[in-house]
Amino acid sequence: MVMPVSRLLLVALLLVPAELRAEPSEAEKHGFAPKFIIYNARGPADSCGPGCDRWIAAEGEVDGEAAARVRRFLAGAKDPKRPIYFHSPGGAVDQSYVIGRLLRSRNAVARIGKTTASACAAGTQVDAACVRIKTGGAEVEAQLSTANAMCNSACSYLFLGATTREVAPDAIVGVHNSKVTVVIHGHPPERLMSEFREHRIARADDARAAFIASMGISHELDDIIKTVKFESIHGLTRAELYRFGIDTRTFIEGLWTPEPSPRASVFKSALVKKPDSPDFRRVGWRLACRNGNDARLTFLHEINKVMRPANSVELLLGPEKRFSFLRAGGTSGNYAFWNLVMEQDTLTALLSTPRIQIEENIGPAGGNPAPNKLEVDTAGLEDAWKKVSASCMAGEPTAVPRASGPPGFVASPAARVTTTRPETGSIWPGVKTLSPAAATPAEH
Repeated sequence: MVMPVSRLLLVALLLVPAELRAEPSEAEKHGFAPKFIIYNARGPADSCGPGCDRWIAAEGEVDGEAAARVRRFLAGAKDPKRPIYFHSPGGAVDQSYVIGRLLRSRNAVARIGKTTASACAAGTQVDAACVRIKTGGAEVEAQLSTANAMCNSACSYLFLGATTREVAPDAIVGVHNSKVTVVIHGHPPERLMSEFREHRIARADDARAAFIASMGISHELDDIIKTVKFESIHGLTRAELYRFGIDTRTFIEGLWTPEPSPRASVFKSALVKKPDSPDFRRVGWRLACRNGNDARLTFLHEINKVMRPANSVELLLGPEKRFSFLRAGGTSGNYAFWNLVMEQDTLTALLSTPRIQIEENIGPAGGNPAPNKLEVDTAGLEDAWKKVSASCMAGEPTAVPRASGPPGFVASPAARVTTTRPETGSIWPGVKTLSPAAATPAEH
């Protein structure tokens, strides 16, 4: 419905000096800075990918001054090619559109990840003291993790602005519909207020659809957003990320991440697009302590009614170095897994090989298995293994701090999430739920 100009003017006069804003929620503030901050971070070698140890961290609620803050930071950036890692519950939509267009003008590379500043280890990552450290202008020593990292609500729009967008297997892009709250002074007729709200919602819907189209993203994304209530979050599936043109990679690797249990180990997951299908399957590797200098490499892959366990799996560290995994333990839940016990020389070769290959003979149920090679990056593995090797030497389990930063939050009814990610299990450190911080305003 198009509101007559006279009525628009009447409502506008009644609104002065009020504002159009979104209702804040306690969930959106939980674990996030109250304003959007952006800063330079530095980690161990290969912590943000092969040859990458420096990145730009962008985190917190997208507030009303976020775009100006990001513009100033980017104008002074000495290395425009650094990847930007986002971790945000959302916030002001109009600010996200501006930031998205800024990123597009710079051909930015955007990823989703949590940056944990080392100097803030004694406190939280979002208290005033830590925010001062992060925004002080100096490069911040930090760790990077994609586990449970999120870019939800309005953050998803600024993420779309990047020319290259990469979503790790254990990170989330969450979307939902807008909610507009009008704050007024005076007592305008309810009928006029209702018409005004409808007008603003229609404008917001048109602006969102136009922005998504201008970023080269399929209109299917907007179609989904319109179906998700403001009180919920839809975590985009890997098939949707691929089909909508958000992340079009067919093999997506996560980071090598230290984990504390059941014994100190390092885990990496990846998603592999199925042939002739928009769907992906999940695979993973765990390097764990065994006895003394020995280690155990476990390979896992997803199985279901149409995809049976592989007949055999081999590790390739070069044309003359092939090692066969043993099918020990078989399957657990929706995963089949194999173990390879490695002595010190084999472990050393693994850590020094930039890209290893896993050859699996796998096929659909009722079909003939065929060899399939997965080429896996070992960037960051050696540094992560150093964090857990002391427990291997001791021959007993030792708790190792997670590289993912602060632990996840307890889900609340206000943050109902639809996602297809696997449940956490004894062999797979998957993501059970999103943080309640996922429930954030979209208009705003």
